[in-house]
Amino acid sequence: MSVVDVPQPSPGRLGFARHEDVDLFVTKLEAFERGEVSPDDWRSFRLLNGVYGQRQDGVNMIRAKLPAGIVTPAQLEALAVVAERFGGGKGHVTTRQNVQYHFVPQADVEDALRILADSGITTKEACGHSVRNWTCCPFAGVAKDEPFDPTPYVEALARHLLRGKYSSTLPRKLKPSLGGCCGTDCSQAFINDLGFLARSRDGQIGFQLLAGGGLSTLRRSALVVEDFVPAAELLEASDAVIRVFHRIGNRNNKAKARLKWAIDKIGVPAFLAEYTAERAKIREEGGVPLVLPVQPAPATRRVPLAQVADPDPGYAAWAADAVRPQKQPGFSAVVIRLILGDITTAQLRGLIPLVTTYGEGELRTTNEQNLVLRYVPDARLPALHRELARLGLALAGANSLSDVTSCPGASSCKLAVTASRGLGAQLTELLDRRPDLVSAAKGLDVKISGCPHGCGQHYIAGIGFQGGMRKVAGRPAPQYLVYVGGGVGADRADFGKLIGKVPVRRAAATVERLLEFYIAEKATSRAFWHSVPADRLRTLIADLTELKEADAIEEDFIDLGQTMAFEVQTSEGECSA
Repeated sequence: MSVVDVPQPSPGRLGFARHEDVDLFVTKLEAFERGEVSPDDWRSFRLLNGVYGQRQDGVNMIRAKLPAGIVTPAQLEALAVVAERFGGGKGHVTTRQNVQYHFVPQADVEDALRILADSGITTKEACGHSVRNWTCCPFAGVAKDEPFDPTPYVEALARHLLRGKYSSTLPRKLKPSLGGCCGTDCSQAFINDLGFLARSRDGQIGFQLLAGGGLSTLRRSALVVEDFVPAAELLEASDAVIRVFHRIGNRNNKAKARLKWAIDKIGVPAFLAEYTAERAKIREEGGVPLVLPVQPAPATRRVPLAQVADPDPGYAAWAADAVRPQKQPGFSAVVIRLILGDITTAQLRGLIPLVTTYGEGELRTTNEQNLVLRYVPDARLPALHRELARLGLALAGANSLSDVTSCPGASSCKLAVTASRGLGAQLTELLDRRPDLVSAAKGLDVKISGCPHGCGQHYIAGIGFQGGMRKVAGRPAPQYLVYVGGGVGADRADFGKLIGKVPVRRAAATVERLLEFYIAEKATSRAFWHSVPADRLRTLIADLTELKEADAIEEDFIDLGQTMAFEVQTSEGECSA
């Protein structure tokens, strides 16, 4: 036995939920059922409370909003209960660090919302034309290269803006982000409508302020609005951007209503002038004082540690990608890989004792659709690996090339063209089976979206796939547009370039060929793809893009993971409602 300093179990953070929100949801629903609220008004209200319609009648998607991705043990239990009773036995971690449930019967939505609210989890403004979930680097507070811990600041922003004056009446959704690592952008601030990056200048802490980033049909890397905002002015700066967007955003065309479109319309100089004027107005109104929420206590308690004499088989492969040393000596953060973001009821419950036994008393979700357990004493890593293995959560390859990201796709989304999770499962199996490719192709990732909107973030992937359709002999066949070279760096976002369109059954072969070429050329980063002429890349996969009538087989007309013939069944998606 030995002893080390370990963090006190988290006393629990203040929740973001209010039971009045659920009460009002039920009141509005009853009014809608009586015909007193129009379908459009009900849909808008429902979305602002985190409840989406699906392409299937009678069921909904519920989005649990988790600012900074932080989840306490009590909230893990609530997430498990909702998964067990209403979510088909699983939850789904998203690229915005939320947890979603699909196929929730409409009659059970109220009960699900109340269970979440009991643990402090809100769905308020998780969807709709609102300030969405605040994402944050999951290593905030433990990363070696951050100037300070940004966690209390992102929590302060989330609390300040939730149910705020403008937060649910915007022209379109506003996705915010805050991060702290220097030299990287793990919080993906450059693809968000509003982003903050922690900085230190002349002994003062503050943030670089970004705005206007985004994916979808108009890709934009966010512009720098202010190079340094003193930390005390954080809320004022965020309010100024939101108020400008509220005033100048397009309320007539939802397809061109995001902040990036508004900036394009009036021009960067005019937008910066609007922002500066709004900042001055806020100061004249008395400003917005910053009050930082109380954070859980740091590591102070000493407890005996059970030792594992010899790590179990697979430990070294798991630790190579999962374990990240912290700036706090003797501790590591552990990435728990979830296949396509899925986690079962049993796994959610099984994590609860591990959070307090091995970590700081809470988990964090990630924008790679994984989980992070921090403050694990280094001596206890083999024992944690054993416990995770019992839950089926000790998977190697966390945040590696094989750790594929995917949106839900046509299994539930009204906008999706293809069943992206089917391709995600196939590519996960391929890459887990080809560790030679994964180990040699450093610096790449794979992301999949079922439509152009890019919820799977394929535009910022080393290799990205976007769902589409082609006609072969007059029949619709699923296909994927192939992008290469995307990613988010320290000072900008780079978007992948389109090199071809491949039938769905050839997507896996496309990945293998691209990776073999990448390795043969001794490439080491996604920038390689931009150094290769597009014509050469198109030629590289040209034979895979063709699907002639004479060569087509019946499988070419069935999407991956599906049994029925493929057909496009898109309708107005509620992410644009």
